[in-house]
Amino acid sequence: MISSNAIIYPNTKLGKNCIVEDFCIIGIPPVGQDPKNYETIIGDNAVIRSHTVIYAGNIIGKNFKTGNKTNIREGNQIGDNVSIGTLSVVEHHVTIGNGVRVHTQAFIPEYCILEDGCWIGPNVVLTNAKYPNTPMTKQNLKGVVIDKNAVIGANATILPGVIVGASAIVGAGAVVTKNVDPKTTVAGNPAKCL
Repeated sequence: MISSNAIIYPNTKLGKNCIVEDFCIIGIPPVGQDPKNYETIIGDNAVIRSHTVIYAGNIIGKNFKTGNKTNIREGNQIGDNVSIGTLSVVEHHVTIGNGVRVHTQAFIPEYCILEDGCWIGPNVVLTNAKYPNTPMTKQNLKGVVIDKNAVIGANATILPGVIVGASAIVGAGAVVTKNVDPKTTVAGNPAKCL
């Protein structure tokens, strides 16, 4: 079911049994770009909730779900069974594996990688600019990597280039400034191993 007031741009392919609610925009090209240059694919059984914007060039697997007002920029690879919560933002050129859960109001910037089964709590902020607002900011962006089945607690902030290992846990409100080993728990500001 596609709402009559949703906007679906050319070169967008929706799978079977997709629901697109009111006022969604899917397949919008980046500013100044031709939508014909960007194919947008969303797999079967997606539920795209109201006011979500999905830019062109995303390849999204089956059983995808968004909350209301989710914003997903261009050029991302998103696996199967992924959920991205209300008011969350996924910037461009992000890779998200299968079974990932991104909760409400999370921020996932360019070049981040979320591996299979990881869990991103509400209001989590990943960062990618080590030297923000400098002439070389864009050339030096380095995304965060959240490895398989890692859990990032609510309101945590993870600095550019940090790798959170498989099955690690980052406590709520933590500020993670360095890599986290697999199967460890860190908390605090700066985050330390418990």
